[in-house]
Amino acid sequence: MTVDTPKIGRSPRHYWDSAMPLTEVQVKQAKPKEKDYKLGDGKGLFLLVTKAGAKYWRLKYRHPHTKRERLLALGVYPETGLKKARQKRDAARQLLLDGIDPSDHRKARRADNYEAATNTFEALAREWYTIKMRDKSESYRYRIMRVLERDLFPYLGRRPITEITPPELLTVLRRIEERGAIDTAKDAKQTASRVFRFAIAGGRATNDPAAVVGDQLQPAKKKHYAAITNPADVGKLLVNIDNYQGTPTVRAALKLAPLLFCRPGELRALEWEEINWEEQRIEIPAEKMKMREPHIIPLARQAVAILRDLEPLTGRFRYVFPSERGASRCMSENAIRVALRNMGYTNEEMTGHGFRAMARTLLDEVLNERVEYIEHQLAHTVKDANGTAYNRTKHLAQRTAMMQRWADYLDALREQAKAENVVTVKFGTQ
Repeated sequence: MTVDTPKIGRSPRHYWDSAMPLTEVQVKQAKPKEKDYKLGDGKGLFLLVTKAGAKYWRLKYRHPHTKRERLLALGVYPETGLKKARQKRDAARQLLLDGIDPSDHRKARRADNYEAATNTFEALAREWYTIKMRDKSESYRYRIMRVLERDLFPYLGRRPITEITPPELLTVLRRIEERGAIDTAKDAKQTASRVFRFAIAGGRATNDPAAVVGDQLQPAKKKHYAAITNPADVGKLLVNIDNYQGTPTVRAALKLAPLLFCRPGELRALEWEEINWEEQRIEIPAEKMKMREPHIIPLARQAVAILRDLEPLTGRFRYVFPSERGASRCMSENAIRVALRNMGYTNEEMTGHGFRAMARTLLDEVLNERVEYIEHQLAHTVKDANGTAYNRTKHLAQRTAMMQRWADYLDALREQAKAENVVTVKFGTQ
């Protein structure tokens, strides 16, 4: 039976409970009218037909405690058919019998679903990444995201972070080890741990499964960067750099690499505003350094000359070594590596990072420089007898003199290599 609005004076409860059940044909053939109207199905269920032609299932009921009349949306026809609407009605009425308001129950479920969706490992990892990785270098951010997307998200991404167990995480890390990527497995564990601790701090997790799986992993391989440390071979390398037919920026970077012996990422991301011409030094801010401490690199006169020669070419840009693909970015991390390969040096012979090992070895073993000066200039953590870390200007005068002696020594090695009369040059101790 088709009904419109209840008559005045009839109890709404009596009206909806006594309505004749609808048929599929009635629901399908219900046409829009000048005003919205309702077709009752009984037990509070009705179909609301709007003047625009939409059909909505609604359940009229009274709150189990306050007895106030309420409406519950049960779906839209035809996506929700008559049979499905009745099933939803019966489920809601069962909640009412149990003293539970179905509208409140739905809101609670939606809240639980939202919390579950935002409390997955992937959701929290991306939130952590956005907040914590914003000041990191481009290459570091890429490496961390690669670990997340390739090694962790496929297996843990959809899991609620509170349900991930140490054995489950260990299984994921074992997969990485099985392909021989021992160091990557360690990186994945450390990254996962940082995500778990981020969630704990925000009250969305209570423990860090990564904290207890470390002993189960294979020990990480100690990484040694290939480097040339024999004085005669260093001289030959310097001659090859001078003769290298590359772009002006790459050639300048190659020439500065042994003079500055900073990390490759710090060299290629060097900005013109970080060069203090008056003091003849480079001042790198803390956020660009691995140890998150500001660093000073005194410039020998040879280094100043190289930078002055490059200034007319790239001085109008932000970076000293802008990318060939666009000056808004710095030179690619592969530029120096490729240049070394083009000069005939294999990855097992020399790397961009190897200039640091070269300087560390020869400054100590040949020039007899004090180890603390060398380590400080390498931007390693150096502490005094009381355990206090040196500040960035500690021994700056001595380090400045050391950098000039180092540049002069490299010049001597280069000239000896050109003369094909390479001998080890012993500079006197200071």
